[in-house]
Amino acid sequence: MNKVKRRTVWSAVMVAVLGLCLFGASVSANTHWQYWTDGGGTIYANNGPGGNYSVEWYNTGNFVIGKGWATGSPDRVINYNAGIWEPSGNAYLTLYGWTRHHLIEYYVVDNWGTYRPTGEWRGTVYSDGGTYDIYHTMRYNAPSIDGTATFPQYWSVRQSKRPTGNNVSITFRNHVNAWYNAGMHLGTSYSYQVLATEGYQSSGRSNVTVW
Repeated sequence: MNKVKRRTVWSAVMVAVLGLCLFGASVSANTHWQYWTDGGGTIYANNGPGGNYSVEWYNTGNFVIGKGWATGSPDRVINYNAGIWEPSGNAYLTLYGWTRHHLIEYYVVDNWGTYRPTGEWRGTVYSDGGTYDIYHTMRYNAPSIDGTATFPQYWSVRQSKRPTGNNVSITFRNHVNAWYNAGMHLGTSYSYQVLATEGYQSSGRSNVTVW
C-alpha cells in the first residue's frame, strides 16, 4: 500500500477503544498500543489485556492498529497468534516499525487480503518456515514519525500467506541481515515495533495476541 501516511495523528473517526492496556507477562512492561487512522470509514478497536488486541473495520481509508514495543530491536523474536484474520479487500498482517538515523519504515508481511505488496525486488530470505521476497520502495515528501519527509520503505513479504490460528514467530534478525546484504541498512535508533493490522479501502476483522 504505497499511500499517503502517517503517523502520530489521532482521528475523530468513530472508534470504540474498549479496555485498558494491561501489562501482562506475555509482553514486556514496554507494551505499546499503536493506533492511527486517516479518518475514513468505521473502526472498532479493542486494546485487550496483555498482548491482545482486536479490530473490526468497515469501508475504511487507511489505518494501522497493533501492539508490541515502544522501542524496537533488531534482535527481537516476535511471537504472535492471529486467532482471527478475515480481511475483505486490501489489508496486511505485518510486523511494522520505524527507525531513525536513517529514517526507515519497515514491514515483515505474513498475510494479506486482496493485494500482495511489491516494489523493487532485492532478493529473498528464508525465515521461520517460509520464504519472503525483499522489496525496496520510496516515499517522497510524505508524512512520517518525524513529519513530512522522504524515506525508504523496506519490505519482507511472505511468498505464500502464512496460516493463522497458531502460535508463530518472526525472527526479525533474519530480515535485518537479509536487508543489509541487499544494501538496505536500517537506522541506528529504533522507534516502536508492533505486530499490526493495516487496512486500506477495505473491511474485515482481526484478533491478535503478541508476545
